[in-house]
Parts: sequence; structure tokens; C-alpha cells
Amino acid sequence: MSLYKRKDSPNWWIKVSINGERLQRSTGTTDKQKAQEYHDKLKAQLWDETRLGIKPTYTWNEAVVRWLEETSHNASQHDDKIHLRWLDKYLNKKILRAINLDVIDLIREKRKAGGVSNSTVNRTLEIVRAILRRAAYEWEWLEKAPKVRMLPKPERRVRWLKHEEAQCLIDELPTHLAALVRFSLSTGLRQRNVTYLEWSQVDIRRRTAWIHPGQAKAKKAIPVPLSEDSIAVLNGQRGLNDKYVFTYKGKPIHQPNNWAWRKALIRAGITNFRWHDLRHTWASWHVQNGTPLHVLQELGGWSCAEMVRRYAHLSSEHLITYAEKMSGSNKLYKKETAKVYVLATQSCAN
Repeated sequence: MSLYKRKDSPNWWIKVSINGERLQRSTGTTDKQKAQEYHDKLKAQLWDETRLGIKPTYTWNEAVVRWLEETSHNASQHDDKIHLRWLDKYLNKKILRAINLDVIDLIREKRKAGGVSNSTVNRTLEIVRAILRRAAYEWEWLEKAPKVRMLPKPERRVRWLKHEEAQCLIDELPTHLAALVRFSLSTGLRQRNVTYLEWSQVDIRRRTAWIHPGQAKAKKAIPVPLSEDSIAVLNGQRGLNDKYVFTYKGKPIHQPNNWAWRKALIRAGITNFRWHDLRHTWASWHVQNGTPLHVLQELGGWSCAEMVRRYAHLSSEHLITYAEKMSGSNKLYKKETAKVYVLATQSCAN
């Protein structure tokens, strides 16, 4: 057994051969002393398992370290870590086998008590479920994973702004956030794809930008055509930073949904509006301007058409022709009805 470094990871790794099979695993730490402690503990566990037939005991912390290492390519890992930090107060150093339905029910109730939405509660539970399932069915750390029950979700919410409302919001924002909002409204990109956009992903001459597969939620590259407004925004950002397009005081804007954003919403008289609703607004404007749903799906980088259909009710122009055909049928029906009525009246009179 030995400790070693890999080019694609800052952490120390372990390499060991067990009964002719090679095992490689991250220690989850850059500290060599802690890595050595992990090495010694694992060595003792493996000895118990192979010589005495004792199944090793793993903790939640060990599972989290390994899961984060294996999912480091996920664009959602930043948000996942927020949920994991919240979970730490209930699962820190807890033995995996002890995380049963009672513990999960407690987590669900505590999360609900925090006043968050059912969707947020479910996202926290989904991470617990994903880690326990991987521990059971891929790592063989558990005999089986407990069944995690989710809360019912409300219908998908579509909140969007009218053009004049959007302009009012932009007028109330500080310059660096106003640029972010204008670019988001003209491209429909998700928050992190805008805040971490690099100049290497932009070609103003060809009027295009792109999001790499590893940065996209659906893991597929997203082509971003640049309108005149988005190009104007980009030109205004030139010279501020050599790497990132959008910055504040020379540094990337990690969290635009901040105090300045919330205060601007209040001054603009806009309620019940989140940063992600800028994407809803962009999509809604597209549909109202006649953009076909399959084109919108490609522009927005959605993985399935179902995600785009939520905007379909905002445009009915393509149905007018069919409505007019029915209108013509109704006129014929009314004529025939009137003729029958006249004949019936005459018959009664006779």
C-alpha cells in the first residue's frame, strides 16, 4: 500500500492490492499526515475484512469525500456542497449503517422547519439518497440503501418580466449587476454560465459564444448566438479582466443574487422574482416573438422538450389558422340551424 499524487487531483491517493485486485482511492485531503492516518486506518480495516471476515465500518464523512471526488465534474457540485454543509450537523461522523429511515425522516422535518420550499427539501434528500445508493450498489459499503421518500412538488413556476419592468430593474442596479442582467436577458444563460464566462469562450467577430459540455447542466455544449445588445454588453466589459468577462473590482462575481440585487428589486417594485427568472423571462420573450419551441430548446440548452413546453401557453399565434377554420365551420352550422328553425316554425304555423 502506498500514497501518491495524481495530476487531476490535489488530494493524496491510496494504491493497494487485495487478493490480486488493485484498489485506488482518494484520501480526500491534501495534508500528507492526515492522508497517512487514513492509509493506516484503511489498512487495518482491510486486514480485518480479508483475514477475519469482518465487514469494515464506514462513516458519512468518508462517503461524502469519495462521492465529491467522483462527481467533481458535475456542474451542480457547488450547490451540492451547500446542501452537504447543512447536512453536516445531523450526519457528521455518523456510521453509514446507522442512517436509516428515522434519521432521514428527521432530516426531512428539520429541513422543512427552515421555511424552505419542497423542492429545496427534495434536493437535500436527493443528495443523501445518491450517496447512500452509491455506497450500497457501487462501493459495497452497505448491504442496501434505505428508500428515501420525497415531498410532493408544486407545478413548475414560470415568473417573467415585461420589457418595461426589466428596464426598470436594470436602471436600479449597480453597473456590474446591470451588465449581468442585460446579458442574461439577451442570451438566456444560467447564472453560473454568465458569472464564470471567460473571454476564451467569446468570438465577437463571429457573433457567437459557447458553453463547454462540462459547464452545461445537460452536459452538452451550448452555442450562444450574440445579439446586438449582448455584443454591446461585452464591449462594455473589455479591459476589466483578462480572463473573466464579468467582474467586480477585478474579481469574478460569484453570487449576483445579493443585497444590491434584492434592494434593486424593491426599488423597481418587482416581487416574487429570483435570478433564475431572468432565464424564464428570456424564454417567454422568445415564445411571444414567435420562436418555435424546438429552436428555443436548442438555444436554451434544455435536454428535453418537456422543459420548453412550460412556455407554450405564452404564444397561440400558430393556432389561429386552426381556430379560423373552426370559426368557418361554426358559421355554416349557424346557417343550417337557422334554416331548420324557419322550416320548423312554418310547419307549426300550418
